[in-house]
Amino acid sequence: MELRSQVTVWELVLLQSSAVLLSSVPSGPVPAASSVVSESTVSWAAGALAVLRCQSPRMVWTQDRLHDRQRVVHWDLSGRPAGGPARRLIDMYSAGEQRVYEPRDGGRLQLPLSAFRDGNFSLLIRAVEEADAGLYTCNLHHHYCHLFETLAVRLEVTDNPREAGAHWDGEKEVLVVERGSPALLTCVNRAHVWTDRHLEEAQQVVHWDRQPPGVPHDRADRLLDLYASGERRAYGPPFLRDRVAVGADAFARGDFSLRIDPLEPADEGTYSCHLHHHYCGLHERRIFHLTVTEPVAELPPRDSPGNGSSHSGAPGPDPTLERGRSVINVIVPEGRAHFFQQLGYVLATLLLFILLLITVILATRQRRRGGYEYSNKKSGKSKGKDVNMAEFAVATGDQALYRSEDIQLDYKNNILKERAELGHSPLPIKNIDLDREFRKEYCK
Repeated sequence: MELRSQVTVWELVLLQSSAVLLSSVPSGPVPAASSVVSESTVSWAAGALAVLRCQSPRMVWTQDRLHDRQRVVHWDLSGRPAGGPARRLIDMYSAGEQRVYEPRDGGRLQLPLSAFRDGNFSLLIRAVEEADAGLYTCNLHHHYCHLFETLAVRLEVTDNPREAGAHWDGEKEVLVVERGSPALLTCVNRAHVWTDRHLEEAQQVVHWDRQPPGVPHDRADRLLDLYASGERRAYGPPFLRDRVAVGADAFARGDFSLRIDPLEPADEGTYSCHLHHHYCGLHERRIFHLTVTEPVAELPPRDSPGNGSSHSGAPGPDPTLERGRSVINVIVPEGRAHFFQQLGYVLATLLLFILLLITVILATRQRRRGGYEYSNKKSGKSKGKDVNMAEFAVATGDQALYRSEDIQLDYKNNILKERAELGHSPLPIKNIDLDREFRKEYCK
């Protein structure tokens, strides 16, 4: 009788899960497409070390030394009518080991032993009690692939057989079960990551592509192929193949960053890092738009405080002569020394102006003195010559004109009459010595 009840229970399990299994199976193969995780623009100077960061902890490869215990399913119960915290009910590893946490649930709770082969992780409760009501969660963990999935089912217990059934409340399945009857909490996931076991190191691959400027994505050049087994393949043009590298422990650390050393202007383009983990269903792509700039001119060593030259005395190359469009801006701080320097310029200019003015004055006086000496010498030569006064005609027009009429005056005596006559008589001719007059004029 007990064997017949167990068979009936598992028939019920298969009937309830078959519909879910059929609905969860895809109609055809779904191709794995890479999803663009990040896209960035990076820039480095020519001659520098360029590092394109591509990291993912899900790509870390570790061999299964625990006999496939990296996959686990466990059921938890919370939201009970009596209240209290959530508690773990049962869990099972992919090796088939089950563990029940409460002694009272030892013979009541059960998971299918073939769960990790057929993807059916449904929980069977043999005889439902009032304390079993609450919110159940089915949790799937894949520690190797860093995956976590959960499914919630609410269980309600009733005494009316007509109320028994299942319905969807918009977020989760609600299962109403009669007290004392078996209950099946459905949890089905047939993804290959939960059911299949393959050679994981053969399904992990990383490759780098490069697109020169103007080349579309579908015509990109392959640079590197990396496999978790340790195999590596290098492609790409010869001028770039010897300068690119990825760390030897890339799969151990999950760091697949591409290093280009030294960087050249011809390395410009679009680089993409493709991460494929077929076992875990990981397909990611990271895009980098690389631009190469001109190298920064290095400043000369500051060994000498005077002119910045080195101890060897050999001047280094001037960066401004190599590149005509380079401009070096020198900013001199303004302080007290700068003020005194400007003041010295002003005073020196003023002193120069005063000296120039004194020079002009002295030259003018010297010229005047030379003119006086020349005039004296010329006048000395003419001292021995006689001056003919007859040559100098005295103009009579400069003298005062007098009336020629005779003024009939009555004079008291002869003296007054003589004086009047003398006044009307013409002035006598005066002899003028011009040489004497010239000497008087120059001797003043």
